[in-house]
Amino acid sequence: MSNWVLSLEGTPAGHQAAMLLALAAAVLHAIFGALQKGRHDPWLSRAAIDSFVVLYALAMIPLVPWPEPHMWPIFAGAWVIHILYKILQAMTYARGAYTVVYPVVRGTGPLFAVIGAGLIFGEHFTPGQWAGVGVLLAGIFGLAAYNLRTITLDRETMVPALGLAVATGGFVALYTTYDAYGIRASADPFTFLVWFFLIDGLALPLVYARRIGRLAAADRRALIKRGALGAVVAYLSFGSIMLATRLDKVGEAAVLRETSTVFAALIGWLVLGEVVGMRRAGLMALIAAGAVIVKLAG
Repeated sequence: MSNWVLSLEGTPAGHQAAMLLALAAAVLHAIFGALQKGRHDPWLSRAAIDSFVVLYALAMIPLVPWPEPHMWPIFAGAWVIHILYKILQAMTYARGAYTVVYPVVRGTGPLFAVIGAGLIFGEHFTPGQWAGVGVLLAGIFGLAAYNLRTITLDRETMVPALGLAVATGGFVALYTTYDAYGIRASADPFTFLVWFFLIDGLALPLVYARRIGRLAAADRRALIKRGALGAVVAYLSFGSIMLATRLDKVGEAAVLRETSTVFAALIGWLVLGEVVGMRRAGLMALIAAGAVIVKLAG
């Protein structure tokens, strides 16, 4: 599998595969966000998910090569960045309606990620691609503004939630760029993914183990099911976007992933019972159009 992935680097087939992986990551990330935002405390949900992330990583370690010595400092940096991201994300979801804060998180990320990819990897967008980024961001922030005006849920905590959402989006850009550097530094991309998940998933389960243990049996079983499913989604979502950044441009992958806002709105409507009208549907179409422009203008 690793040899096949490596053979695609720098090829037209790799470019197409990266696009499909980034879109898959968009769908999966929206599902992941809804799982964490569900009926349980977001902190407990993330701790349960990370518990299974670690268990799955332990099972896969024998299947991948051992990391090279230079990878350990990279893993340490990724651990710090992702811990801060998780804290901000949970604080955001605990204070704001999902369909308001999620677009802000995802809208802040791609702009900074594109800039970071230019500075670190020397990637450059064409004027047409920057126009596509502008269309996508207009749709994302327009969706957030519309939701803010129409939704009454969590109104008293919405201002701090939006501030936290912007900060979380900054960390989305930071971890996207840093992790792209990490997976490119590893000889085997799956070694990076498995060891990253093992190291990244340890903290929250240790912190919240006692709280989870005090839950009623029915709540604990529901949380365990959410954790087992969420960990699978996390692997598929993060693995897809990381492989996309290894195969092709980091900035393009980051922008395509932000179509997750469209899928998040659909999940909010279909699963969480949040209302989607014609205006919101139009804004979601604008987001999708921006991503298409970025690809076609490349």
